[in-house]
Formats: sequence, C-alpha cells, structure tokens
Amino acid sequence: MTAARAFKSDNGRRALLAKVHLAKKDLRLDDDTYRDILERITGRRSSAECSVGELETLVAHFRAQGFVPNAIAGGKSGTAPVLDRRRAADHPVAKKARAMWISLHQLGVVENPSEQALEAFAKRQLGVERMQWMDQGLGYKLVEALKAMAEKEGWSHDLAGVEKKLQIRILKVRLAWAQAKRLGERFSAAAMSDAALDAAIAAYAVRIWEARRG
Repeated sequence: MTAARAFKSDNGRRALLAKVHLAKKDLRLDDDTYRDILERITGRRSSAECSVGELETLVAHFRAQGFVPNAIAGGKSGTAPVLDRRRAADHPVAKKARAMWISLHQLGVVENPSEQALEAFAKRQLGVERMQWMDQGLGYKLVEALKAMAEKEGWSHDLAGVEKKLQIRILKVRLAWAQAKRLGERFSAAAMSDAALDAAIAAYAVRIWEARRG
C-alpha cells in the first residue's frame, strides 16, 4: 500500500470511529449496552479493535436504530447536530412503538426514524402532544396503526400460535424476508444466529435506502 492510500484508509477509519462514538452519544447508550452491541455485531468489546469493515457494519446498525450522522435540527447545514433532549417516552407500549418505527425505517417505509418523527406521527394519529402522556388505550391504537403499516408492506405481525420466547426472532426473520423481497432477493435465516440476523437486517436497510435515494 502506498503512503497516500494508507493515509486515505486511516482517515476513513477515523471517520468511521467518530461516527460510532457519535452514535453512542446520540442514541444515549450507556457503556455496558454499547459494548454489548459491539460484541454482538463484531465479536469485540472495543471499537478501537474493529476493522474498517466491522466499523461500517456498526455504523449501518446504528443508522438502522435511528442514528442519522448528518441530521441537523435547528442548525445550519454543516454544523453539529442539535439534539432534542426531552426525555423519550419510556413506558412499555412506547418502547414497542419505537422499535416498530425503527423497523419500518429499516424496511424503507418510514423515511425519518428519529424520536421526533415518531412523536409527530403519534400526535397525528392520537392527538396527544407527547407519547409520554399516552394511556394504555391510546398506546394500543398507535401500535395497531404501525402494525397496519407493516402488514401493508408485507411484514406480517400475526403471531397466533407462536411461543412467546420465539416471537421477537420470528418478527425479525419476517422483517428480513420483507426487506429481501423489496430488493428482489430471497432470504433464509436457517442456522443464522441472532447477531447475524441483526447484522443482515441492518445491511438490508442500508441497501434499501441507497436504492431509494439513487
């Protein structure tokens, strides 16, 4: 490798590391959660030990979870992101709605996976200003609205007869299948670990949005 190529590669790696660290901050991950994600996706506990390819996979995973490296809120283009620091709704139904919203982004249905976009959607659907103020009945209506969006796009949420301990994996497999279908491909999760399934979903999400944005 020439000195120029080595310099370019090193710069690219530093940029990826910076994105990973920014994602940790933006997604408000504590150290243990962050390192658990690193280990699940790359097999390592430190981003400093990751290869360029592993860092790219990490960034793709964080993007699929709602991290938007260039997102600007209330600032000028090219400035650092200004984040909304209001506390996110933390009751179970809000967490479920948030997970579905991000997954719909991974499927290419929801363009903006941010908390603010979900809050705006909830306001349109329910007429409440904040998800934190939803009661159980309104939360159920929100989740059902998101399920309807998913079903319309080929991501089935029918879990009748599925053991509770298998439901999350089944939904993830169905999400990956729907993503692959959108890309004109086939998907099989046979013998695929949970970590590999998560990585596949993240990679499909990147490809779907690259295709949509041309």
